[in-house]
Amino acid sequence: MPQRLQDWVTARAELRPDATAVALNGNALTYEELDILSTQLARTLIEHGCRSGDRVGMLMPKIPLAIVAVLGIYKAGCVYVPLDPASPPSRLASIIRSAKARWVLAAGGVTDTVHELRDGHGFGDGLSIAWLDPVRPVDADGGGFTYRDVVGCPAIGLPERRAGDATAHLLFTSGSTGVPKGVVITHQNVIAFVEWAVRHFDIDSTDRVSGHSPLAFDLSVFDIFGAFAAGAELQLVPPECNLMPARLSEWIERTRLTQWFSVPTVLNYMAKFDAIERGAFPELRRVLWCGEVLPTPSLIYWMQRLPHARFTNLYGPTEATIASSHHTVVECPLDPTAEIPIGRPCGGEDLVVLDDDGRLAPRGTTGHLHIKGVGLSPGYWQSPELTRKAFVTGADGERLYKTGDRARVGPDGLLYFAGREDMQVKSRGYRIELGEIEAALSAIRRLRESAVVAVPSSGFEGATLCCSFVPADKPAIATAELRTELGRWLPSYMIPSHFRAYAELPKNATGKIDRKALREAWTVEIEQEVVDARKSAAS
Repeated sequence: MPQRLQDWVTARAELRPDATAVALNGNALTYEELDILSTQLARTLIEHGCRSGDRVGMLMPKIPLAIVAVLGIYKAGCVYVPLDPASPPSRLASIIRSAKARWVLAAGGVTDTVHELRDGHGFGDGLSIAWLDPVRPVDADGGGFTYRDVVGCPAIGLPERRAGDATAHLLFTSGSTGVPKGVVITHQNVIAFVEWAVRHFDIDSTDRVSGHSPLAFDLSVFDIFGAFAAGAELQLVPPECNLMPARLSEWIERTRLTQWFSVPTVLNYMAKFDAIERGAFPELRRVLWCGEVLPTPSLIYWMQRLPHARFTNLYGPTEATIASSHHTVVECPLDPTAEIPIGRPCGGEDLVVLDDDGRLAPRGTTGHLHIKGVGLSPGYWQSPELTRKAFVTGADGERLYKTGDRARVGPDGLLYFAGREDMQVKSRGYRIELGEIEAALSAIRRLRESAVVAVPSSGFEGATLCCSFVPADKPAIATAELRTELGRWLPSYMIPSHFRAYAELPKNATGKIDRKALREAWTVEIEQEVVDARKSAAS
């Protein structure tokens, strides 16, 4: 077993140097090229004063150079902090500030964002920028360096790197206070899951693995290192395919993909648009999904069209590293309302369902889902209070993570997901705190009051985000303006799809906003929209 994630690449570079490691639209790097370039980047970081344990942000689209950057950060003994280019600068600034990052590696047309971060958010010369775009080079400033500096650096002589129990990366998720919270993940957390997954899913050097998840999303860690641990080929999904089911289908066919891994949103989207022919993707051996519930009708659609593939449901929060349970659906369901289990624990993990008193819930009884085992994060970055609340000691003295999900053990001994306990929801493949959206709404002066609820949906988004608001003046703020204002603070996937103005929001007996009443009202409205859409399609 390797001690650090980057060790897999070095080992593969020695065994099969000319094998393709990562590719995007014909732009590919071999394992040897990937190993050399990431070592050059690590040396360059060290020579420019980057120290072991420093947090290094990476702001670039999902391109082969981004994978080089991840490995270079690790090889320098530093902590990788992904920064999503699609997020507004205000959110990125919050992450950089929280992580106390001294460096940002940038490439791929993010120049305006970087300058706004430096000039508009108070970083000044305290943030060093490395411009790594070889196509659109930008002169280094503020103590940074460029791609030319990297390729001119010898690929030898790295100092002793950090141990495998050290932090590998900080993944910032939505925070209920409006400030993103960083989940600490170690090298050993990831290695434990990947070693199990490569064996269990029989991934080897002949595989071509999808790289679909955004790099700021923890599923991307399995895309990258599941491929590299097996010596497989990582095929990054072109961004133009994401919203075009037919084009994505063509891409899977063209790349002769053997393993697909994504959130259910994508699978559902392709099913809704009937983008797959029967018997398509003959080399695709396995389809995996994680992050939310895949509607059973969509699973049926996929299984009927790809009878040669195996279909596996994975479950697990970021705090437990990629996934903690798995279930392979052996037979195509006959009932479109059938529940798909989240299954059994992955290797080194255990999932327990506890009642309100902290005791094991009887089989068939819904309770609070907790996780224990090798995947558990050390906690939240510099947030001991949050860590104490989420990571608790069980009756047997073992450390448990309170997922905030409800589940039950079925008669078959498998675990079944039974929904969220709080305001944290899954929508469009992302975990979202409704409180963070409301925090952004509260910053809009033209709103007097607002609330966001999530309504379960049979559509590809998983849950529909609905915003109810009371305008502060007349005329009421327009929906388009609301979306624009929210876009200054939130990534697009967190912006509600439905808005409605109220004279007053409903209140309960204690004077608080009656979210249950709002949710019920939105549910009726959305269900009516579905009915109207079906009538329109039939006419």
